[in-house]
Amino acid sequence: MSRIALVDDDRNILTSVAMTLEAEGFEVETYNDGQSALDGFNKRMPDMAVLDIKMPRMDGMDLLQRVRQKSAMPVIFLTSKDDEIDEVLGLRMGADDYVKKPFSQRLLVERIRALLRRQDAIAGAEIEETEDTKVMVRGELIMDPLRHAVKWKEKDVSLTVTEFLLLQALAQRPGFVKSRDQLMDVAYDDQVYVDDRTIDSHIKRLRKKMRNTDDTFSAIETLYGIGYRYNEE
Repeated sequence: MSRIALVDDDRNILTSVAMTLEAEGFEVETYNDGQSALDGFNKRMPDMAVLDIKMPRMDGMDLLQRVRQKSAMPVIFLTSKDDEIDEVLGLRMGADDYVKKPFSQRLLVERIRALLRRQDAIAGAEIEETEDTKVMVRGELIMDPLRHAVKWKEKDVSLTVTEFLLLQALAQRPGFVKSRDQLMDVAYDDQVYVDDRTIDSHIKRLRKKMRNTDDTFSAIETLYGIGYRYNEE
């Protein structure tokens, strides 16, 4: 049973998300500010943490910085709609993914399970292989869903869960166009409203990460007014 720490100053979120995760079989620890969470982590580090960014007595950024000094456990940030700068900073500091408020609890559970599967794979735990978890090779691109690992021209690329899912969806069928609506279904679920700009922002950051590895990367093509497609190189 994995132990999940929830850290948020909104007691309604703590209560409702904790109930959902416990129903899914997780052990849950809740904290309403960053300092109390850090005190708890120092006594017993959880298997992963879900952190709000804006909190009293130590915000999520500071807490993540302290955590990363001693642990590589997966961390998901909860961010408000206008916190894109904080998202970028958080990912640079070592967060694994972020979920925007308001969010569906099913989406959060899926992100948590994806990151825990990655941790298990890294640790060498046996996980059943399915079509969705097999290593995918598309030209210079190699994607390992179990380890949440991406290589481009034999170089590692670090992606969030959302970026990984979008790249995987595009690369599964090279040359075929995926509309923004189709990509939203991949990255989110029908209980969460996101606009086209959200998908565009994810794709923009995904391209940037790939180009940081290889400045000639051009495999993701934009078809204006239609969507995106992956062109195998």
